[in-house]
Amino acid sequence: MTTRYKLTMAYDGHLFHGFQIQPNERTVQGVIEEALKKMTKGKRVVVHGSGRTDAGVHAKGQVIHFDYPGKKIPAKNMMLALNALMPIDTVFFDSEIVDSNFHVQYSTKGKWYRYIVDQHRFTDPFNRFYTGHYPYPLNIQLMQKAAKDLIGEHDFTSFAASGGQIVDKVRTIYYVNITSDPDNKKIIFDFIGNGFLYNMVRILVGTLLEIGNKKRPVDDIPRVLAAKDRQEVRTTAPASGLYLQHVFYENVPKKYRLDLKKD
Repeated sequence: MTTRYKLTMAYDGHLFHGFQIQPNERTVQGVIEEALKKMTKGKRVVVHGSGRTDAGVHAKGQVIHFDYPGKKIPAKNMMLALNALMPIDTVFFDSEIVDSNFHVQYSTKGKWYRYIVDQHRFTDPFNRFYTGHYPYPLNIQLMQKAAKDLIGEHDFTSFAASGGQIVDKVRTIYYVNITSDPDNKKIIFDFIGNGFLYNMVRILVGTLLEIGNKKRPVDDIPRVLAAKDRQEVRTTAPASGLYLQHVFYENVPKKYRLDLKKD
């Protein structure tokens, strides 16, 4: 007899070698499974994540599920027990018991990623693990205009890093927003879609930065999408600036569905 738990968590990805468990590496999945092993007195409980964030990538709204053996524990108590066993760079802030048909990856309706760029002339030693660094001039209006060409369903082969194992590269982006925080010299990119390919958000950011710096024409994205060739966009923004903000298990709210406005 097992009980399926769904928990939402945040973690600082700087000292993690990604989410997915790997031999001899510190990973988010590994840390959680080690905690559960203590709770079950030696039994392995397999943890599933909504997405496999890479080394150095952060999460403010990662979601996991697992099947816990033995006596059912109230959802809140499960969260409290796990938090007591978590390292300081990891925390759970929501927990619920779900039906056994729920799957944290296959039940998703959408994901929201945020990327933060630091624009100071020199790398800020206190932000270097939490932002990408781009000290060159950027035209926000050009990037915002170019980002509109990403909205909707497209084949994103050109924006997928080699090494990904997913054959179907078609994804739908519902929402892209680029804002400036001049007081802190930061640029914030938000992407919401039904799914993202390996390194896709980081490659999109790298491309938009080239457009903002006028190294690439503002109308270049349709051509790059049509090419279906990774060699067309070779810049990948650093992992340090990327955050998994939220995972949607209900339909993505209409306010984020910019693709609907084309109808």
